[in-house]
Amino acid sequence: MSIKQIDATTLKQWIEQDEALVIDVREPAEYASENIAEATLIPLATISLSALPEANHARKLVLHCRSGKRSQFACEQLLQEDASLEIYNLDDGILGWIACGYPVKTGS
Repeated sequence: MSIKQIDATTLKQWIEQDEALVIDVREPAEYASENIAEATLIPLATISLSALPEANHARKLVLHCRSGKRSQFACEQLLQEDASLEIYNLDDGILGWIACGYPVKTGS
């Protein structure tokens, strides 16, 4: 299976329809400063199939970072563990999400 690229508009629709499991692969400090509310933090250094939340098979697996480079690498790592995964990388990461005007949770 290959990594599919999606845009923020598609991800927003999937989240609204509860079709996406969103994984943020940035560092904890980055996540704390701003994040997509529905995203689960699993830093790139710790990404693995065993680190993913359970029940991920029913929803599309979407990874994101700041701009899309680290999450692309994380997608490749997961595919090395299971080549049959259907996995998506968010084009332009959280920066693309913000550019579309979609909400983020911000730290204090």
